[in-house]
Amino acid sequence: MDNFEFARKTHYYFGFGQDDNIGTIVRDGGYHKVLLVYGQNYAIQSGLIDRIEHKLKECEISTLRHGGVRPNPRIDLVYSGIEMARANNVDLILAVGGGSAIDTAKAIALGFYHEGDVFDFFLNQEKTGKVLDVGVVLTLPSSGSESSNSCVIQKQIGENVYKISYADDNLTPVFAVLNPELTFTLSAYLTGCGACDMFCHILERYFTNTYDVSITDRMCEAVLLSIIETAPRILKEPYNYEARANLMWAGSMAHNNICGVGRAQDWSCHNLEHQVSALFDVPHGAGLAVIFPCWMEYVMQHNIMRFAQFASRVFAIDMDFEHPEKTAKKGIEALKSFFIKLGMPQSLSQMGITGSDIPRFLSSLDIDHKRQGSFVTLHRTDCEAIYKMALSPEA
Repeated sequence: MDNFEFARKTHYYFGFGQDDNIGTIVRDGGYHKVLLVYGQNYAIQSGLIDRIEHKLKECEISTLRHGGVRPNPRIDLVYSGIEMARANNVDLILAVGGGSAIDTAKAIALGFYHEGDVFDFFLNQEKTGKVLDVGVVLTLPSSGSESSNSCVIQKQIGENVYKISYADDNLTPVFAVLNPELTFTLSAYLTGCGACDMFCHILERYFTNTYDVSITDRMCEAVLLSIIETAPRILKEPYNYEARANLMWAGSMAHNNICGVGRAQDWSCHNLEHQVSALFDVPHGAGLAVIFPCWMEYVMQHNIMRFAQFASRVFAIDMDFEHPEKTAKKGIEALKSFFIKLGMPQSLSQMGITGSDIPRFLSSLDIDHKRQGSFVTLHRTDCEAIYKMALSPEA
């Protein structure tokens, strides 16, 4: 196990009706003026924003609205949010929604004290000294952004669209309100996308070159097993509170890094997928469901026993010690089957992507990192090969 430092400042308020306490949570945190950041549909149509605003005003907290966040969040709403936050001297950015709303809120908080272009942080990966505080009311379990130190934003520069992640512990939300009831009306497709996203957050940590990490291996496997158990149940029983609660907590556990300390992490699949969702606006989890199994097939010979261990422990496949590659391949097939069960696409071509789009993916990928990953270092030709596999992996 590697040396590590670990701290997460997020105060969780989890369970039935916790969103009704948002006024006292914000007031007790010492905040007085809040910028509400939310999406285009659910937060308004469900009345949630009205209810949250009412609870805040009951506690003498003033609010401003900044809605319209889209999936795969754009920088333009970040820029306008920074201007609004500064002009009104807000002291808290409150995201109401899923990963896109939270990441937009984080980017606004990141740019609040910065005199230049906030996207420079994403391009240059330099750390900042001070950000505005961020709070969260979660409505879509998926990204784990409610308690992670990272966010992802996209910006068009010339002909290319760049979707880049940025991490800084200062971006970790100060509190997160998680009421599983708020997820009851999520569509089966968005529920499946969210489950795939959190599953892949764990896999980016699980496939590591760090030796003797049994404690975090077992923690990763436990979260994966819980997702496998609860996500299909939710698709059959969308109003099952306990299943929704377990999946919501799994999303946070998957990305608050408690399962990733002391071990090298990869993240090449996330970077590869970011280019897909940036250019085609597909849900991140759906893109990962296609990319990740292809990456696994491409790199599994690097450490065949780790893939065989994954197959055995997570999908209960009998270990073939004489031919562990057979066990590993069965594990990858089991993962594909699980993603299909969640309603995910099986290929990039199903999402309208063709081979002519791959050069655009590679061009956008170059500005992020010339090389991808740490489990196996991927160069441009490797990334191209994985994209081609993902076009029709069943072939």
